[in-house]
Amino acid sequence: MGETPRAAGDASQVQSVDRALLVLDLLARHGELGVTELAAELAVHKSTAFRLVTALERRDLVQQIGDRGKYRLGLGILRLAAATTGRLEVSREGREVCERLAHDLGETVNIAILEDGAAVNVLQEYGNSSVMTRNWIGRRTPLHATSSGKVLLAFADETLRKNVLTAPLEALTERTHTDPDLLLRELAEVAGRGWASTDEELEIGLTAVSGPIRDGAGRVVAAVSVSGPSYRLTPDSFETVAEQLLEGAAEISARMGHFAE
Repeated sequence: MGETPRAAGDASQVQSVDRALLVLDLLARHGELGVTELAAELAVHKSTAFRLVTALERRDLVQQIGDRGKYRLGLGILRLAAATTGRLEVSREGREVCERLAHDLGETVNIAILEDGAAVNVLQEYGNSSVMTRNWIGRRTPLHATSSGKVLLAFADETLRKNVLTAPLEALTERTHTDPDLLLRELAEVAGRGWASTDEELEIGLTAVSGPIRDGAGRVVAAVSVSGPSYRLTPDSFETVAEQLLEGAAEISARMGHFAE
């Protein structure tokens, strides 16, 4: 039996994506190529190659060089690379500090970044006392119910805060803050004192404290947090833990090029 129209269409789309990625790879290796050269490399008709570069050009992933008919990688590549580089940089620069914090505090330490309206953990280190060995790396967690999320939200632009606060806030536990006015006041406190906390707001039995990581321009680009069981990491200990955590956050920030006045 032959392919269904839908299956054939899906296969064609996958092939187009593969060819578009190959165009980017060819331009990365050669610097600049014309449509005829790209068509030859791809073993496709010139019209197909032209459609591919036109689609990539609309996304600023390639750009035409004047009237020479040649194409090269566009500025959109830099935007994508910057996002990846930032994630890799904060993970690289933060690893040693997080290892030390996890050892000194005895709990799990994470670094999270803001990605598409959620906090995403990109680095995790376990402390000697850690009883929770769940891997949080790559997991998307809500901004309003995590300490890292609150830090990222407190220092984010007004548009993002408005989008989060006007959307329904999911109650993940009975302790989750779902009142937007209450959350807004809490975010103001976070911005003022420089750290955030959660007390069983994401999961019952789990508490956390977080502080901001800044880049060379002073922007908050990530949050470092310590989390542990609520019977050990208690609200009474938050302020003391925060002091130590903020020292680590400042060290990571310095490694990222930020030096506080």
